[in-house]
Amino acid sequence: QVQLVESGGGLVQAGGSLRLSCAASGGTFSTFRMGWFRQAPGQEREFVARINRSNYTYYADSVKGRFTISRNNAVNTVYLQMNSLKPEDTAVYYCAAGFINSARAPDYNTWGQGTQVIVSS
Repeated sequence: QVQLVESGGGLVQAGGSLRLSCAASGGTFSTFRMGWFRQAPGQEREFVARINRSNYTYYADSVKGRFTISRNNAVNTVYLQMNSLKPEDTAVYYCAAGFINSARAPDYNTWGQGTQVIVSS
């Protein structure tokens, strides 16, 4: 059974940076397509970024140029480097694992518990 555990969230001032990590256990990590999603209070979960097995990356327009997704298969971990953070980036961030390349949450099979990111103005 695949399990995902996120870490790295916290409180940061606007313009600052955070790096989120998502450690996977169980399964064969290198075969997973990995994604990051976020959910702000009262809003639906939205796509942030994804990375496939070949390290092809894809971003939501709202984070393009500020966020970078990467993976290290040797340690079964996917990262989300977030720079130039804005108050509207405040949300719970979730990593997810799936087997198809997608920006849709229902296409991901396994989810982490989430990590809170708060960006103060």
